[in-house]
Amino acid sequence: MRVVEVTAYGGPEVLRMARRPEPVVGDVPGRVRVRLKAAGVNQADLRIRAGLYADAVGALKPPFVLGTDFAGRLLDPVPGMAEGTRVAGYVNWYEELTGEGTYAEVVWVDPDWLAPIPDDVDFTVAASVPLASATAQQGLDRLALPAGATLLVTGASAVVGRFAVQYAHAAGLRVVAVAHEGDESELKILGADHAVPRGAPEDVAARVMEVAPERVDGIFDGALFGGVGLLPLLKDDGVFVAIAPDRVPVAERNIRVEAVRARPDAARLKETLEKVAARELITRVADVMPLEEAAEAHRRAEAGHRPGRVILMI
Repeated sequence: MRVVEVTAYGGPEVLRMARRPEPVVGDVPGRVRVRLKAAGVNQADLRIRAGLYADAVGALKPPFVLGTDFAGRLLDPVPGMAEGTRVAGYVNWYEELTGEGTYAEVVWVDPDWLAPIPDDVDFTVAASVPLASATAQQGLDRLALPAGATLLVTGASAVVGRFAVQYAHAAGLRVVAVAHEGDESELKILGADHAVPRGAPEDVAARVMEVAPERVDGIFDGALFGGVGLLPLLKDDGVFVAIAPDRVPVAERNIRVEAVRARPDAARLKETLEKVAARELITRVADVMPLEEAAEAHRRAEAGHRPGRVILMI
């Protein structure tokens, strides 16, 4: 089968097409095979490829296959889902250090991580959902803010940030979203009470203080600011949650700081996909590219000119 391998840590040029044996039924006990139709390109993929997650994947030496999000069809039946069922999920390969991610035609998956894709959701949209929605949900779980509290969401134009805004609004939080210029109106429709344009951390801080002079109760940092210029916006005893383990600031003023490393949650993913189908939750796909253009897909994702998930079609 075709895969895209990381041949060395570095820039997008280290990605190359390769061939590996296709998984054979029964080879991995407790796992099932999915033939992929689409795979998401996540910020974690970019950072792992660049060697920035050495603490997480340091024991793994290239070549290995990136990718966590996927959408495809079941090759092996599981309880409640027949062979051929359209499914989405993600592979926690960097936890197990298998080096077998989703930039591939067929992957092994824990069946407990799978959720069926509703008929009204196509593969590219479904592939944008799993890791982003789980990161947003589990990040808000860690924030544990009560209804009425004020939450600052950076990177709100991206897929994780958009989900964070929508979940926070549904939880009764007052949301201040930092977004690409031009996205402010849409984010308000999604649930943001205030939307401010992105920029340098000090500029963002000044804009946030204009709409939340009393400071905020929590920050969900989806823009990987790492707390630079943002901690002064938090009240004493506030909470800062980052989406990357290497972007957690040093705590001060009894502020609690954490990183969220999402864990598969099939029940929540199924509910999220159903809400995407019903247009109760909105995701965003920026570009759709063939698997063989994975290096260019990484360049586009890094440039960030079009916020949203870059999807590889397989």
